[in-house]
Amino acid sequence: MADVEKIEAPEAPVSPEATSLDEAQLDSKPQEEKKNKYFGGDKFRWYVIQAFSGFEQRVALTLQERIKIHHMEDYFGEILVPKEKVKEIKDGKKRESERKFFPGYVLVNMRMTSESWQLVKHTDRVLGFIGGTSEKPLPITEAEANKILDRLKETEDSPRPKTMFEVGEHVRAIEGAFKDFVGTVEKVDYEKNRLTVSIAIFGRATPVELDFTQVEKDI
Repeated sequence: MADVEKIEAPEAPVSPEATSLDEAQLDSKPQEEKKNKYFGGDKFRWYVIQAFSGFEQRVALTLQERIKIHHMEDYFGEILVPKEKVKEIKDGKKRESERKFFPGYVLVNMRMTSESWQLVKHTDRVLGFIGGTSEKPLPITEAEANKILDRLKETEDSPRPKTMFEVGEHVRAIEGAFKDFVGTVEKVDYEKNRLTVSIAIFGRATPVELDFTQVEKDI
């Protein structure tokens, strides 16, 4: 039987039209996809924005509304106004309230793209991002973010005293037997909300215990 010579079919030439078509297809990606190029990688990071003083909560709520309206939920995580719980004893009753510990600032967990940046930038009462440049904001470090988040959690579980005292500072008694006396703080007991204050009585330094509500800082 005669050998049959195997002949391979030649490859079909690539036409210029096909090449240009492929390039056209590549270039026809949605403009939205190009617009959403990530500045810092496809990763959620914490950014700090500056808001009008006193409008931090309003800015946070407005931003959340704008995210929903523009269907940008995939680019944003938590939006926080850094607050801590504080406690005080007033009229013999223990009261708790909230206090902003970064007045004028709002924390935003987001993936930074040109579109998400524009959404934040054009939110009412937002002055801009903190860090980096106006065109390319930089996130805070992971250590800085954790420090703030840990503080929020700590005060949620155990509120801080509304007024903080330090050993060595001067306070004035505003009620009780030692009213109007000025002394030096020797010890601070935040569990009992009491101070040990050294007060000069008849020329002699005498330690006395006073409640937080019985003193004010002597400035």
